[in-house]
Amino acid sequence: MLRELARCYQAFEAYSSTHVRSLGLTPSQFDIVATLGNTPGMSFKELGEKTLITKGTLTGVIDRLEAQKLVRRSASPEDGRSMIVSLTPAGERLFERVFAAHLAHMRLALGGLDAKRLAQIESALRGLRETFDAACGRKAGAQ
Repeated sequence: MLRELARCYQAFEAYSSTHVRSLGLTPSQFDIVATLGNTPGMSFKELGEKTLITKGTLTGVIDRLEAQKLVRRSASPEDGRSMIVSLTPAGERLFERVFAAHLAHMRLALGGLDAKRLAQIESALRGLRETFDAACGRKAGAQ
């Protein structure tokens, strides 16, 4: 089962990242833009929890997106010591363009599955994630 899970992730990643790169972003950049889209912004800690990016890589990705004027950092109104990362207007426009395109691309791969089968797969994946969350002591549904 673990081997098949790893192979499934590899196939998903290959399909997804090829498309993301064709949109002019790295997978990490897309992850940040997609996560920040339709939000007022997030702290570095929240971004680290909601993305697949390691803490060590996160700062560099944010730096590059900031240099491209796609994100900005501002002091947190609740805690002046932490920074909030948010999309700039250019970042919002990028999000609108690439997120919709990527969802359409992902739907192409899943187009052969009917709604019932997709619901079964989603349920099985949720159960597997909850099993791993419980094994590492995280509350179900936590990201």
